Amino acid sequence: MTAIATIAAAAPLLNNLSELLTSHVQERPQRTAVGTSDRGTVLSYSQLDALVRSAMIQLSGLGLRRGATIALVSDNTVEFVVSLLAIVSLGARVAPLNPALTSAELGTRLSELSAYAVLAPKHLASELEFAGAIAGSTVRWIMSIEGSGSDYGVRIKNTGRQSPASGVSANTTVPIDGEDVALLMFTAGTTSAPKLVPLTHRNVVASIRGIVSGYDLSPQDATLIVMPLFHGHGLVAGLLATLASGGSAYLPSTGVFSAHLFWADVVRLGVTWYTAVPTIHRILLNRASQDYPSGSRVALRFIRSCSAPLDQDLAIATSSTFRAPVISAYGMTETSHQVSSNPLPVHGWNNASSVGQPTGVKIRIVAEDGTDIPPGGVGEIWARGATVTTGYLNNPQANFASFVDGWFRSGDLGSRDAAGYLFVTGRLKEIINRGGEKISPGDIDAVLLSHPRVLEAASFGEADAIYGENVQAAVILRPGMEATEAELRDYCLTKLSAFEVPARIYVMTDFPRTAKGSTDRRALAAQFALAGSASEQ
Repeated sequence: MTAIATIAAAAPLLNNLSELLTSHVQERPQRTAVGTSDRGTVLSYSQLDALVRSAMIQLSGLGLRRGATIALVSDNTVEFVVSLLAIVSLGARVAPLNPALTSAELGTRLSELSAYAVLAPKHLASELEFAGAIAGSTVRWIMSIEGSGSDYGVRIKNTGRQSPASGVSANTTVPIDGEDVALLMFTAGTTSAPKLVPLTHRNVVASIRGIVSGYDLSPQDATLIVMPLFHGHGLVAGLLATLASGGSAYLPSTGVFSAHLFWADVVRLGVTWYTAVPTIHRILLNRASQDYPSGSRVALRFIRSCSAPLDQDLAIATSSTFRAPVISAYGMTETSHQVSSNPLPVHGWNNASSVGQPTGVKIRIVAEDGTDIPPGGVGEIWARGATVTTGYLNNPQANFASFVDGWFRSGDLGSRDAAGYLFVTGRLKEIINRGGEKISPGDIDAVLLSHPRVLEAASFGEADAIYGENVQAAVILRPGMEATEAELRDYCLTKLSAFEVPARIYVMTDFPRTAKGSTDRRALAAQFALAGSASEQ
């Protein structure tokens, strides 16, 4: 059995997430830790630490104990940060949830979590009441942070207007074991129902270490977190890695990514890097002529891309336009977000078509019979290491399918070159089987994206009585441009085998998206399958 060795990671030297602020409070107490992009709230490491300790006392007074689970329903807010750090520092578990979930989705998640309480920031109090109605007897808490300058305070109360019991003190040095669960994260569920992933302090700290060391993050860095904190991309790579490095993490004042505010915020805050999905990179690139401050100094060291495939044309255009290298990375919830990343240009070769070398894990490329595939061959990507969860919570069937002798089967197809660089080529569950021919949607997407009038593309399989599946695709055209389905099919015929050419190509104005902003291929396929069924009636 062969595997790629991990990239060495030197810092930060953390044992668990309760230690995240400790050294910075001592060494750089006045350095900005977290703030909103409009500077309405700016917290130094000393202030953040004080708020976390105050929140711990109040949560303890409300009955929170070690091992309990809190469902944190929030967008990107300072309240999210304080809540998260206070809860995990008490030895409890945090389950971050998207406040935009439907009633059915929220109800399912709360049922799976068996949460002791649901917590939300004050401006989402209505969502909290909504969650409470679904969760029944689950306790509901509201957090608010108020103040300015050097005077900030945090208040937590339940929906019955009851405050924490007076005179109750929390032990702010609760012993945390590395194997204690810190986070309960739901998978994105784009190819199957969402699964619940328990991530220990050890898992998350190992992932943070690889991210910080791989990108040379330091107290001189600042980032604007445009990815949602209720997913690993924004939470681990954006927030926790920044705090571990002693840098500054800014949250959009609107709570979510805003394209028209982005560059003004980057310049004003001195942002040195940011991480996002390709959809956001594309949005920023398309708006560059009107938004990018070409006359102002933009201090970006690098731009990171993760959570969806990044095509080379987009990477090159983004790097050229924004005058910073684009670093491709690869990650998933089960591995505490990051699996691999390209190095910074100063550390070696950077190829946008690769997702780099492993960080904190070992990987294998595995054939259907379980044997390793040599460099250049395509197979399933398996991962094992300190960042990888030991299994899904209460899901033995999924565990049997996804975990083998300590290795996690990612469900992603990929290859590696002789130097150990990883290339992701698609998803096993997305492979289209047309009459026995196995077709990767990623290959079809790449051809469509090479058409000068196509902005975005997504291909998928459609059930077919003769072939089993047929290839279909959908595209979004560049602003002001036109192209017919026939033109696009003819273009594909010049670059693909006949059996790979989509039988239908739909022109759309937008795609269904996941909460992270990636194209939801499964929802897209279902949308056209439903439309086809309706037309036959």
